[in-house]
Amino acid sequence: MNTPIKDIQNRQDIELLVRSFYDKVNQDALLSPVFNDVAAVHWESHLPVMYDFWSSMLLGEKSYKGNPFQKHIPLPINKVHFERWLAYFIETVDELFTGEVAEEAKMRARSIASVFQYKLEFIHANNANF
Repeated sequence: MNTPIKDIQNRQDIELLVRSFYDKVNQDALLSPVFNDVAAVHWESHLPVMYDFWSSMLLGEKSYKGNPFQKHIPLPINKVHFERWLAYFIETVDELFTGEVAEEAKMRARSIASVFQYKLEFIHANNANF
């Protein structure tokens, strides 16, 4: 019999979600080069930042400080990248969790992907800065 999957409840759940998600990203032929070659992400320091970000978003922690959009401006990413990122994120949430907070995580990820994609398209089309 399958054990029911629980909702996202604490920071350990956030850490599991983030690690599992980025494991998929790092194995993806489209996304991995952006993170590892172009952005040269240092995973040991990046993952705790992502734990803080999602814990702040979903658990009400005040641990995240920063402007995530700014770091995405110079990256060569487009709609296809955002769609893939979002698909992995939703897939990972669905594999690990179910419930109100899990649904909120997916909704927030959809919103982030949409807003970031829109802003980046605007910036690239208009040579603007934010």
